[in-house]
Amino acid sequence: MTTTIAVAGKGGTGKTTICALIIRYLVALKLGPVLAIDADPSSNLNLALGLPLNDRDTVGNIREDMLAQVQEQSVGGVMAGGLVSGLTKPDYFDYHIRSILVEGDDIDLLAMGRPEGPGCYCPANNALRLVLERMSSQYPLVVMDNEAGLEHLSRRTTRDVDHLLIISDPGQRGLVAARRVVDLIDELNITVKQAHLILNRLPGPEVPPPLLATIHSIGVPLLAVIPEDRALLELEYSGQPVVSLPANSPLVRAVDTLARQLVK
Repeated sequence: MTTTIAVAGKGGTGKTTICALIIRYLVALKLGPVLAIDADPSSNLNLALGLPLNDRDTVGNIREDMLAQVQEQSVGGVMAGGLVSGLTKPDYFDYHIRSILVEGDDIDLLAMGRPEGPGCYCPANNALRLVLERMSSQYPLVVMDNEAGLEHLSRRTTRDVDHLLIISDPGQRGLVAARRVVDLIDELNITVKQAHLILNRLPGPEVPPPLLATIHSIGVPLLAVIPEDRALLELEYSGQPVVSLPANSPLVRAVDTLARQLVK
């Protein structure tokens, strides 16, 4: 049985940081290997986890390469079904995706990479979805760092989600973006068992009253409030991964507490 946790929110709200620390907590539990999926086109979850990643080693590039092969064999502008290699589309994806999987200690990282360009992607996405569902089912825990638009969830190129964590900073713009993510769940007919709001980088112990009304209007429960942590800035300055924060960091303690609620 796989538990899938997806993290989403406006860019710059700290979702990749929180995603990396959730993965760190899950790895420490030793419940089995964690599959980390970086579904943000900027692809920097590897930096937060301290893992290497070649810019070419993304699912997006594999999909583009496959589409180019099919188009080369098209007749009269109609795409043919086979590939130069003779592989079926699912087998093609399965082989190449496993070849770009970054393997760490109890963490495997898969970067989705760039979004779709012009062309017909439906056959490719259908094949990709089958491969990713099969791969994800082999892990007890899957954690996905999403872009704000939920592209990969909306195209069903990833499995359904047990917990969707919507990250916002303590500002109205971040909360408006969080509400938009909630709206997308219904508009795109995404299967999300539970959605939670996370308020990140709060400078003090209490949520300012002007924000409370906006938080209540979003329509999902506030699961956690994450404090500002000066130690994170120091890591950013030195280029060290987020997961090297000490265990007594206020940020780490807060994320550990929220992650514990997801897998209890």
